[in-house]
Parts: sequence; structure tokens; C-alpha cells
Amino acid sequence: MNKESAVVVFSGGQDSTTCLFWAKKRFKEVIAISFDYNQKHKQELDCAKNICNKYDIEHHILDMSLLNQLAPNSLTRADIKVDKDKPKDGLPNSFVYGRNLLFLTFVSVFAKQREINHIITGVSQSDFSGYPDCRDVFVKSTNVTLNLAMDFEFIIHTPLMWIDKEETWKLADDLGVLDIIKSETLTCYNGIIGDGCGECPACILRNNGYKNFINKKIK
Repeated sequence: MNKESAVVVFSGGQDSTTCLFWAKKRFKEVIAISFDYNQKHKQELDCAKNICNKYDIEHHILDMSLLNQLAPNSLTRADIKVDKDKPKDGLPNSFVYGRNLLFLTFVSVFAKQREINHIITGVSQSDFSGYPDCRDVFVKSTNVTLNLAMDFEFIIHTPLMWIDKEETWKLADDLGVLDIIKSETLTCYNGIIGDGCGECPACILRNNGYKNFINKKIK
């Protein structure tokens, strides 16, 4: 088992960047993998690239354009507005069907070529907006399936699985990267770096978590 290397599923957003620096504290070599699925805001790929360049992290962008064709949604189509509230029935239209399953599969193929066992993803069941592919049971099931599919012992780490956004900010602070996460990451569904638009669901979740974290830190 390669205990010194890890591959991070990396979007350039708050969660995956926090996981990236979490990995850097634990592994000698960290590789970041981003995906181009013709998302509405290409800025997130630029953001991911800039972070990796700045902090000397090997970075790869994989083509996942077919996902855009198969799963049209508000993150890939300019004519579909993001749901501001979670629907009473069904999933938010920001959910990209199959995305995390495909991401983990392709990252594991990449990792296997380098004999890397450790994979890190920033999914969270604590504030997952109803996305079924952010659940712990999904990750554990996928981990078993990938191990069987490739006859290899992958270990999928989910540092954020049981913490909310307030606790994610605290983790970033504990890692010494709070300012990086606040000013250099892109979480906003409208493609605005840092604090974002302040109105989309991703910004509201992120900014409320930050306010709660700062208020507790001041006390």
C-alpha cells in the first residue's frame, strides 16, 4: 500500500480546497484532479488551476463533457436557474446525476495507474442539500465496488462527512488556511470567487457558516 500519496477530487471550492490542505498535512505527495463537464462557470477550473499552481500541487483536468449531455441541470445550462429553495419533492435542480460516482471512478482509475491507495473527496452528509451522492453510505458502497472492480485496496477519505459549514471553516482555521479558503476559492453557483454573489444556495450556506464560526471564535 502506498501510504505516502493521495489523490484529491478537486473543484477549487471551499470544501475540496479544505480537503486539499487536509491531505497536504497527512501525505507526502498530493495530486489534485478536476473535471471539465462543461459546467456553466469555467471559472471554477481556473480557480482550481491557480490554487494548485500557487501552492505547488500537481494538477490534472479530466474531460467529462459527456456528463453535461446526459444530466442537464442548473449548473450546466444557462437557461436553467438554480433553485433557491430545496423542492418539497425531489432533488434540487443543481444536483448533477451521477457526478460523484463518475468522479470517484475516474479518480480511482488515475490513482490505480500510480498505485495510489488514498482518495479524498469533500462530500458531507451534514449539509448535503439532499444530494444522495454525498451520503456516507454511498461513499462506503462505492469504495467497496471500486476495490472489487480493480482488485485494489482504495481508501476513500471524507474529512467533512460529519461536519457542517461552520465546522468546515474551523477546520480550515486549524489547518492555517482560513484566508486562502475565504479569498481564493469558488463556491458560488454564479461563478464569483471568494464571498460570491451572496444570494445563491451555495453562498448562503457558506456565508452563514462563516458568520457562525467567526461569532464563536470572537466569544
